[in-house]
Amino acid sequence: MKIDSALLELAKSMRHTATDAEHLMWQILRARRFMDLKFRRQHVIQPYIVDFYCHEIGLVIELDGSQHGMDDAIEYDAERTKFLEALGLTVVRYWNNDVLGQTDVVSDHLWNICFELKNTSP
Repeated sequence: MKIDSALLELAKSMRHTATDAEHLMWQILRARRFMDLKFRRQHVIQPYIVDFYCHEIGLVIELDGSQHGMDDAIEYDAERTKFLEALGLTVVRYWNNDVLGQTDVVSDHLWNICFELKNTSP
């Protein structure tokens, strides 16, 4: 299936305007630094752009700012998660302030999820 070029352009621009939390998470995940897994950032999975994606274990990582606590955003995020899970993907969400303020806790949690997925994927 051909990927929408407008989505690809938007994903590219989002890589250049990363939040502090996204930048920190990318430093942890990039270049196979995390469990030797290859992650992509601002990756298109139509019709969405996900923050981080690991094809090898089918993992999507979403980082959420305070706007994700609003009712319409909660509903949108739930729909989005349902769509991605229907594709067989695992979706984990972290609050930006947790990534920035409790990096070790987030990393440990993510490590456990990746370990589990690595050991259950074919």
